[in-house]
Amino acid sequence: MFLTSEQLAEITTFRHSLHRRPEISGEEVETASAVIDALRAVGADEVLTGIGGHGVAAIFSGREDGPSLMFRSELDALPIDEISDLPYRSEVPGKGHLCGHDGHTATLIALAKGLGERRPSRGRVVLMFQPSEENGVGAAAVVADAKFAAIRPDLVFSLHNFPGLPLGHSALREGPINCASRGLKIALTGKTAHASSPEEGTAPTFAVARLLEGLTALGRGMTVDEHFLQVTITYARLGERAFGISPGYAEVWATLRALSDDAMAELVTAAERLVHLEAEAAGLTVSIEYQDVFPQSSNAPQAVAELRKAMTDEGVSFDDGNGILPMRAGEDFGVFGRVAPSAMFFLGAGVNHPGLHNPDFDYPDPLIGIGAGVFMRTVRNILG
Repeated sequence: MFLTSEQLAEITTFRHSLHRRPEISGEEVETASAVIDALRAVGADEVLTGIGGHGVAAIFSGREDGPSLMFRSELDALPIDEISDLPYRSEVPGKGHLCGHDGHTATLIALAKGLGERRPSRGRVVLMFQPSEENGVGAAAVVADAKFAAIRPDLVFSLHNFPGLPLGHSALREGPINCASRGLKIALTGKTAHASSPEEGTAPTFAVARLLEGLTALGRGMTVDEHFLQVTITYARLGERAFGISPGYAEVWATLRALSDDAMAELVTAAERLVHLEAEAAGLTVSIEYQDVFPQSSNAPQAVAELRKAMTDEGVSFDDGNGILPMRAGEDFGVFGRVAPSAMFFLGAGVNHPGLHNPDFDYPDPLIGIGAGVFMRTVRNILG
């Protein structure tokens, strides 16, 4: 390990401080400030701020020209109450670092510490602390930001912890690793009436009932293969909390998933067709919105090869993630794959560890050193 036990202990304390003060997507002001202070303390050559919102990037330059490597972590937490007896549990009601982004961020701070002590021989390393991953807008906002043009990378790497895998064991493969995903919000508007005379209004009741079944039926099983499609109803609202009113308004929310962006486009077309048919048949007006849009995330062979070599050199066990990859869950890291060859590996948090987004999840501290070690080895293998 390139850091001492004392340095790792300091970075672990840094992670715990982030864990106490979680900030959700778009609100990562305090988190970004803590990251900026840590990066300046280790002597980054340049620290860029306000990228794509509250994003932060640190640059460490080598003595000679060479490729640019970017390593990405996330800043945001989740709008979920933490249930924990940890001494560093969340101090913010209704918010918690329950996906491990505090640990991912601490891993890049560990990498920054090592790079501050010894720069790469050539090229440069960019550490990207991305905002707003959980709602799917952060990576796209970072790439669209004019500041990103100055740090456009040649290769991009990331990691995500993975409960269910043995602690410290990794999953890594070429090709798709996360499905395309998006939230579909349907609003149906008719006309209210007295509940004793529903025929005098236009109620969305039966259209909602048919959509709950029809949208779900667009899915094709639970196995993530090239034919995989999934529609999950996540919320529905009909009318008002009253017994005297036949409803005139309804909402249905659903999450759409597909293995590829092309398959997602076909699923969107099918879902919208069904919604419009039901609305027309019931005499309703309809509006459709999309939120939390995640493109497919796929690992490039070149980037995977570098991570495999680094894990082998570091003695980190890994396999191709058969049975867990590709994941159904969305991940906006796929946006960076459109900019440069990219790869993410999944680092085991423990077989019986609480799952991601569970209220009792906490990032295992030993993963900070393991992840940073793989990333540093990747830097040294490519840049010296």
